[in-house]
Amino acid sequence: MTAPMVVERSEIALRPGRRLGAMAAVGAARLLATQSPARIRRVLGRLGEGARPADYASALAARQAVMAVSLTCREERGCVPRSIATTLLCRMTGSVPTWCVGVRTVAPFAAHAWVEADGVIVGESVPPGYLRALLAVGPGTEPW
Repeated sequence: MTAPMVVERSEIALRPGRRLGAMAAVGAARLLATQSPARIRRVLGRLGEGARPADYASALAARQAVMAVSLTCREERGCVPRSIATTLLCRMTGSVPTWCVGVRTVAPFAAHAWVEADGVIVGESVPPGYLRALLAVGPGTEPW
């Protein structure tokens, strides 16, 4: 059985440099998303060393840029590469959001990946408490 899915449209115009950075982040994220959660945690933990925490506005702008250049990242099932690419694109500007992997707290059970900044889920239209993080990697997280 298939579930109906709506792909978000992206109407964001990006400067050429930002578009190139977003495309590079998406390419790297698609490769990293095939790895184990432990390896993803290690890589993102090392990349976050020395970075400042991302604010909500910059994390949202990175998420929107990533979605503007990648159809996969716009899809609901593209949450892992989208969240990793958002983190990588933020890191290119010196900041890092908190990358999270967790579950939906209401039925039906579903896994999800997202980023948080300023203690808020970035760009997701879900109420507070809807998602619960099982793994979080942010600025200052010690790599395994």
